[in-house]
Amino acid sequence: MEKRQYFGTDGVRGRVGLSPVTPAEVLHLGWAAGRVLGASHARGRFIIGKDTRISGYLLESALEAGLSAAGVDIALTGPLPTPGIALLTRQVGACGGIVISASHNPYHDNGIKFFSESGRKLDDHTEASIEALMSEPMSTVAPEALGKAERLIDALPRYAEHCRSTLPPGVRLDGLKIAVDCANGAAYQVGPLVLRELGAEVVCTGIEPDGFNINRERGSTYPLAICDLVRECGADIGIAFDGDADRVVLADAQGSLVDGDGILFVLSQYRSQSGECDGVVGTLMTNLGVELACREKGVEFVRVKVGDRFVLEELLDRNWTLGGEPSGHILSLDRSTTGDGLVAALAVLEVMQITGLPLAELAGGLQIFPQELVNVSVDHSTPSELLTNSRIIDSVGSCERQLGGRGRVVLRASGTEPVIRVMVEGEDADSVGKLARALADEIVAAAG
Repeated sequence: MEKRQYFGTDGVRGRVGLSPVTPAEVLHLGWAAGRVLGASHARGRFIIGKDTRISGYLLESALEAGLSAAGVDIALTGPLPTPGIALLTRQVGACGGIVISASHNPYHDNGIKFFSESGRKLDDHTEASIEALMSEPMSTVAPEALGKAERLIDALPRYAEHCRSTLPPGVRLDGLKIAVDCANGAAYQVGPLVLRELGAEVVCTGIEPDGFNINRERGSTYPLAICDLVRECGADIGIAFDGDADRVVLADAQGSLVDGDGILFVLSQYRSQSGECDGVVGTLMTNLGVELACREKGVEFVRVKVGDRFVLEELLDRNWTLGGEPSGHILSLDRSTTGDGLVAALAVLEVMQITGLPLAELAGGLQIFPQELVNVSVDHSTPSELLTNSRIIDSVGSCERQLGGRGRVVLRASGTEPVIRVMVEGEDADSVGKLARALADEIVAAAG
């Protein structure tokens, strides 16, 4: 995919006030998206949701004006998790959905994520079409054709009902004490609400957003908070979302972290027993332990590039339902069209309730292979070219032979800076560290 000016791996993102996240550019972006996604609708409508950043008000207004100029209507949900917008876009027959969020980033960043009418992230062709219109001057439809805006007042209860409905009939959370960290983000209302409605006793943190504290020492990127809260309140499980709640990590009753790999392990092992798991998609960073556990159950496991969009593409190509990333992006396509932190957490709670087993026991069977990550700065205009250097290829081969088939070596060139990312994974932490550092030294020597 060619490099673009606006779209990255997950929509448009950056520091507010700097390109591409300026009011003028977001206004133009809204118009371009309205033109492209609304083209096949006589009178289209967009769903717009957001997280709790102070800049959400600014960007929401800019998008609303751009979409109106393109002649499409707008339904505003207010703060709602990203997967909630995907759901509502599909449910109400909208021509597109927009989420104003920078996910796990700090408050001074923000971004624009898009969904198609099917509730899935846009394909490359559609993103390219929107980008092409960004270079054209804006035009405005006739006054009688301007889009109108309204509040979608039942957005939160509709999403909450969907989340509850992903549990099988008769499965509730009565008797469980659950600690929840909503990162002062988009799930601060709906997360605790759904869990309480299902019968759980809920203890919360990160539910007092002020526009600036999103993800600050809270949420899935700061898991220490949920681990501490579980131990302090004696919860059976802890759940931590990121700012837009498309990611989740868990903590067991002892306050030990269970990340996306652990969640993927629990769900794949449980579903494989009932024949509901044809295969699992992970990324290059998914721990080898998950892959080996799947193989032992006779479940095919494949890897893709880092990024939940690549996981989704592979799942759709193979007609599978389960995949995810260590960061907590978990896709369960039989329950949601995109990564959904709350739905993923409920899926694990379902396993706990049906089996009667605590999370520590369910996740305890996963052998975590030590990983060593090293970023190697290289004085090279195109770091990716180094990956074809014969010296580096020979070094990687030597490293893999020393791992004896019980480990992995992954080299990735950064797309944004002159850096080669080295990851070595194996059974022994000391050996893994030495091999990673030796490989890093070889890259430096080859680059020089």
